[in-house]
Amino acid sequence: MSGRRIFLVRAVNVGGAKLPMADWRVLAEELGATDVSTYIASGNLVCTPPSDVDAFERALEVAVQERFGFFREVISRSVEEVRAALDAHPFEVLEPRFSYVTFLAAEPTPDAIAKARIFETGEDRWEVIGRELHVRYAGGAGRPQMKDASIGRALAVPGTARNLNTVRKLLELAG
Repeated sequence: MSGRRIFLVRAVNVGGAKLPMADWRVLAEELGATDVSTYIASGNLVCTPPSDVDAFERALEVAVQERFGFFREVISRSVEEVRAALDAHPFEVLEPRFSYVTFLAAEPTPDAIAKARIFETGEDRWEVIGRELHVRYAGGAGRPQMKDASIGRALAVPGTARNLNTVRKLLELAG
């Protein structure tokens, strides 16, 4: 059995992609997860998955698509990996809700990172460290100075962002 993990589903409960957290917990349990909990309505799941984590991630993606009619990537990290990502955040945290960790499905290539560097960022900052994209918005994610969607496309790997308040809460929930 693997230890507790944090599973993040990208872009739910925005636009038309509705995924009630009660249903998200039930899906995880039906697929063999134990000690399941969720945090806020943005697709955060903490649980002990069955032993094959990659297969569990793919099974969650298939279950969401079959039951709710849309595909979204599921990305997970161990508690230790999330703690390390939080500790590695390279920017001074002026306001935790303006600082984010984007958990990426894979590590971007050096060429992809170089391509992403062409976009102006104003006072916003970003840095890739391993499989995480760290961002600090000067005025919050709702008023970005940088073209974060363009940077994400240039990196060419899907990811899902959580602000530092959420990352800390997920670590707390994961114990």
